[in-house]
Amino acid sequence: MPLPPLETAGRFSAPGRDRWLQLVEADLKGAPFERRLITHTYEGIHIQPLYTRADAGPAASGFTGLMPMTRGARVLGNSQVGWEIRQERGEADPAAVNEAIRDDLAGGVASVVLRLDACARAGLDPVDPHGAALAATDGAAAYGVDDLDRALEGVHLEMIGVCLEPGAAFLPAAALLAALWARRGVPPEAASGAFQSDPLAVLARDGHLPYSVDEGLARLADLAVWTGRTYPRVRAVRVGTAAYHHAGATATQDLAFSMATALEYLRAMTRAGLTPERAAGQVLFSYAVGCGFFLAAAKLRAARRMWARVVEACGGGAEARRMVMYARPSKRVLTTRDPWVNLLRNTACVFAAGIGGADAIASAPFDSTLGEPSALGRRIARNTHHLLMEECRLHRIADPAGGSWYIEKLTDELAQKAWVILQAIEARGGMARALADGWIAGQIDTAAQPRIHNLATRKEIVVGVSDFLDVHESAPHPAPPDRARIIADACRRLAARAARPSGDEAPAPIGGPAGERSAWAARRAAAGASIGELSADLGVGPGRAAVLKAAVAVHPFAEPFEHLREASDRYTDQCGSRPRVALAAIGPVAERLPRVNFCRNLFAAGGFEVLGGEGDGSIAAAAAAFAASGAHLTVICGSDEQYTQAVPALAPLLRSAGAHQIILAGNPGPAEAAYRAAGVDRFVFVRCDVVALLSELLEEEGVAS
Repeated sequence: MPLPPLETAGRFSAPGRDRWLQLVEADLKGAPFERRLITHTYEGIHIQPLYTRADAGPAASGFTGLMPMTRGARVLGNSQVGWEIRQERGEADPAAVNEAIRDDLAGGVASVVLRLDACARAGLDPVDPHGAALAATDGAAAYGVDDLDRALEGVHLEMIGVCLEPGAAFLPAAALLAALWARRGVPPEAASGAFQSDPLAVLARDGHLPYSVDEGLARLADLAVWTGRTYPRVRAVRVGTAAYHHAGATATQDLAFSMATALEYLRAMTRAGLTPERAAGQVLFSYAVGCGFFLAAAKLRAARRMWARVVEACGGGAEARRMVMYARPSKRVLTTRDPWVNLLRNTACVFAAGIGGADAIASAPFDSTLGEPSALGRRIARNTHHLLMEECRLHRIADPAGGSWYIEKLTDELAQKAWVILQAIEARGGMARALADGWIAGQIDTAAQPRIHNLATRKEIVVGVSDFLDVHESAPHPAPPDRARIIADACRRLAARAARPSGDEAPAPIGGPAGERSAWAARRAAAGASIGELSADLGVGPGRAAVLKAAVAVHPFAEPFEHLREASDRYTDQCGSRPRVALAAIGPVAERLPRVNFCRNLFAAGGFEVLGGEGDGSIAAAAAAFAASGAHLTVICGSDEQYTQAVPALAPLLRSAGAHQIILAGNPGPAEAAYRAAGVDRFVFVRCDVVALLSELLEEEGVAS
């Protein structure tokens, strides 16, 4: 027989926050609520253990595609076709780039980012003495339209988007891509992609530009005007904050720097004659996201809200307020050690970008930190997109994060705090001036220090590098590209170009209507001019070249520990064995095991081979095991109760057995003086500065940093 209907209405009282708090405080048994249940982010945001509709407030209002654009720039978001799968390619050899791109396209990729090498990004050719050292380094060796044609051979350019990573040479690089579209017969209305001119990001990352900031902004505006009237599906300008993010910027700084940069670019474009509406339509935003996917998703949502407000204040209409956003995993979270964990990190990053509503997302191959990624790494990176969309159905909701009171509140707090930083930058005269006078670098450095401290003390760990690692891991070592051959091939292609028509040798137009220089460069590129020749013809423009005191350098979270491991590897190659440390374990196994395991992980993070830790726990056995280990360093591991009697007896035995350094596992507290008097040299404990300790010990072992 059917069961009677279950009616619960009115049977249970609605629980309130006060009642919940009473139960929590009872469970805490007097422990402070603020310390146990509230998390503090590097942005100064206090993450509560519980959020309700009242916490979200007005931040949760609005609909997708409508102001304030928090919930999405389009009414249906990515729910119809998913986000655009965009992969970054930068293999040195154009033939290798072509192979990787064709594999990507066959695997479902819809657009590619082609990173030019350091030589081309500087506006040089490999035949230039200054460019030879940069050629075939950190990108594709493509210097002319023939090179681009080779890199994109067999690719239907009218069907995919092509984006460039052109560095300072964004105008010549855009001319080369335009020349390739013309050569392939791609109608301007069918060409799709982005030229990605972003001089301020180049200045921040490299520390210099080959021209002044004003000249860079003028070239950006010229390219935007020409692109807007020539290629309706191409964007000329990128606002990229990866350089700041990789250096340690917080999410609020990332947002503020992007909006301040966008304002500089909007001003330059409107000075060149574009309306705010058309200028905003030329901008593509590019963000790096980390593994904290709630924070990353909220950052992307806050970015849309802030951009909509900026464009509104500039007089742009509803269409111009819709941000076009590209997201990629941040380099600061990826590691070279235990690179397989990058599979998880990358998935978290793509997941965050997906629920944050990015229009296009790149997925990083797990071995991209080791050199040019393998075919397996590229395939897994592509399939990460497909798994999240086709199996997890992550894109089927217009705003997956909407309605989470936590994310709504976090989005609001990020936007509010970032707006304060944006106002501070504007008060200093704008992003270009704040970057030039060192204020931006100083703000990033100040914000990064707490995280650097937490990483060094392992309060924040990097799995596989600073904890849970295998010092004997065998990581893949991809063969480096044959730079000499690649450069020689590129030089031969440059020399073999057909003679350019003499009628197109007029100098670059200076001071004419906006867009003329870009049109001139496109004609020259189609006639065979290389990126170096175009850059030389354009000159440096008025004013001195822009130079910063220091570039905003990439600082991966794992960097300090990976440097220690690299030093240990070099020592191992020279001496035939790793530096060693022996554990002198005392007392019952259950009592000593926590500190034994703690020390195994801690010293392995510095590249030490950790020996011992077994035995019957007696003082004599511990001393004998150390004597037989051949190590010069030893760590006494036991309980605090055992240390009082055991340390004064064991330390002299270890010293007489050849211990150069005797270390005690545990915070000594008031007993430190007594332990030092007994022969203990150092102490290791939770939240000690692991990086400083391991650096000193490696140096004492003769390991060069």
